[in-house]
Amino acid sequence: MQRLQQLDTWLQQLFPNEPFSLAPASADASFRRYFRVSFSDHTLIAMDAPPQHEDCRPFIHVAHLLEDAGTHVPHIHAQDLEQGFLLLSDLGNTTYLQALTPDNAAALYGAATDALIKMQLASRENELPPYDEALLRRELNLFPEWYINKHLGITLSEAQQAKLEEVFTRILANNLVQPRVYVHRDYHSRNLMVTEPNPGIIDFQDAVYGPITYDLASLFKDAYVKWEEEDVMDWLIRYWQKARRAGLPVREDFGTFYRDYELMGAQRHIKVLGIFARLYHRDGKEGYLKDMPLVMEYLRATAERYIDLKPLLNLLNELEPPAQAPTGYGF
Repeated sequence: MQRLQQLDTWLQQLFPNEPFSLAPASADASFRRYFRVSFSDHTLIAMDAPPQHEDCRPFIHVAHLLEDAGTHVPHIHAQDLEQGFLLLSDLGNTTYLQALTPDNAAALYGAATDALIKMQLASRENELPPYDEALLRRELNLFPEWYINKHLGITLSEAQQAKLEEVFTRILANNLVQPRVYVHRDYHSRNLMVTEPNPGIIDFQDAVYGPITYDLASLFKDAYVKWEEEDVMDWLIRYWQKARRAGLPVREDFGTFYRDYELMGAQRHIKVLGIFARLYHRDGKEGYLKDMPLVMEYLRATAERYIDLKPLLNLLNELEPPAQAPTGYGF
């Protein structure tokens, strides 16, 4: 309540003669909270990011980079870094996840890849933290720590640890030689808003400079919605063609590009399983448990396709014998 009172006071100072109301807009997996500020004729979004827990500066920096790139991100109207408040334009209530249907998916994903290309074309080295081996590996290590140890309650044998390390090394070897661009890091249906122009992009404060296929893996191997493989392949080919025409450094051969995308997806899914387990076991956020089976389904499917990932498939089968594919995803 104290934070809300501070926020209300700050907004009254910004708008001394304009009555407004405050209502929760959303929260995310961190300490940040968002409130919709409703005036008589328009709305804005107030971000509450307690300074002892959250640093607003990366958000501000990335927002300016993406706005300059021509993508639709919240415009920052006012800021108070000392208190941890930002006042942003309102991108509405409708996420891609809420809006997607088989009829509009091609158009919405086409707009999402157009925006992604704009973001990638604006990429410059040393603007964002590098998505380097240390960070990629730190993310992979969330899997044995939180998913295997805490969630499954299993301690790996030395042989199993060696098997996992072998696969991690192979995945990283691929990830680290991919062309590098700006990477949103969570470019998926919950962080894309149906807006004009489309899409509105949110939750970008953890952006880095790294592998060009990462955001595509987030978008098309989405933990919250699943599509038929032939549809995804079509959307990926369309992105690849647009990216080549735009002069982005994607692989000349689509097969090589697709393998990069698959191995990047493996890194992401290993990480996400660790993060979802941590959100449950450490933070008490059980909503993510229902999303784990689809992430595991993606990971198994990739591991089955590539000989380099065979040791991972064997390990997953040892830890959790394959169950029936999860249902209730997609359309």
